[in-house]
Amino acid sequence: MARKTQPGKVPDAIRDETALEGAITALRACEPRLFGRLLNVCGAIPLRPRPADFNGLAWIIISQQVSTASADAIHARFSARFPGAEPAAILAASDGELRLCGLSGPKIRTLQALAKALAEGRLDLSALSALPARQAHAALTAVHGIGPWTADLFLLFCLGHPDAWPAGDLALQEALRLALRLAERPSAREIEARAERWRPWRGVAARVLWAWYRHAREHERATSRA
Repeated sequence: MARKTQPGKVPDAIRDETALEGAITALRACEPRLFGRLLNVCGAIPLRPRPADFNGLAWIIISQQVSTASADAIHARFSARFPGAEPAAILAASDGELRLCGLSGPKIRTLQALAKALAEGRLDLSALSALPARQAHAALTAVHGIGPWTADLFLLFCLGHPDAWPAGDLALQEALRLALRLAERPSAREIEARAERWRPWRGVAARVLWAWYRHAREHERATSRA
């Protein structure tokens, strides 16, 4: 039977494989049947760390609403044109130069707003790891164009926060639908409520669900080709 994690000290950031393994063990104790079943299928969960700087956040912005392959291709062009991805270089670039990387208009405006916030000192990415998740999230979403999903992904993969929960992520919603054998994909509000029992390991739950969903999709494609 699932049990809700009792409130207490917020766990340390997940920065290496050992920390991730310990966090997965703690998550599994929150709901043994569900996560035992998912982990038995998908096996090891990738850490997938990203730098907690402008480049790491830029990668998340670039990856919004595109496939992984497209995001990798766009980011490769972006990195080649702007080595090190310094905010000053983005501010000095024209919209046309940024568009040559494959960036859409909204993503160009978000990257420019982010670069400006960093240059003016209104946002300090290096200081976010010392803040509670709620405050770090609020600091990120204060920048024009950075929404909750982008902020949650930065908390998860750049800061290693164990409890960030991107409830608006469609893949996460679909993963939970399949994992719980629901008739319809749950809403962001519904999965927010469902994940309360996994605090303070909701970010770890997201990692497990994403990994399991990728495995399920690959299995479905392999079966359809057979």
